[in-house]
Amino acid sequence: QVQLVESGGGLVQPGGSLTLSCAASGSIFTIYTMGWYRQPPGKQRELVASITRGSRTNYADSVKGRFTTSRDNAKNMVYLQMNSLKPADTAVYYCNADSGPTMSTATNYWGQGTQVTVSS
Repeated sequence: QVQLVESGGGLVQPGGSLTLSCAASGSIFTIYTMGWYRQPPGKQRELVASITRGSRTNYADSVKGRFTTSRDNAKNMVYLQMNSLKPADTAVYYCNADSGPTMSTATNYWGQGTQVTVSS
């Protein structure tokens, strides 16, 4: 089992910045793709950004140019730097990771989520 713990959420004014962190621990084989999802109030969970083990990234159109994801494979950490935040970015943000002995046998894991609120 792999545990994912997010941190760094909070209340920020529009135009502000936050950095989310996610630490993976437990029975870790190899962590492949890691990602950030969010679930706004009353809406479905959606992909925000993902990053492969080789640091190839993918972003939702709504956050391109504002959010940056990165990872530290040695520390089993993934980060989400969020700039120019908007009220529409308000959501619970979840960390996600695929971990296993091989990519084809990897298990998908979720963190418990961290609240990000963008409001004046």
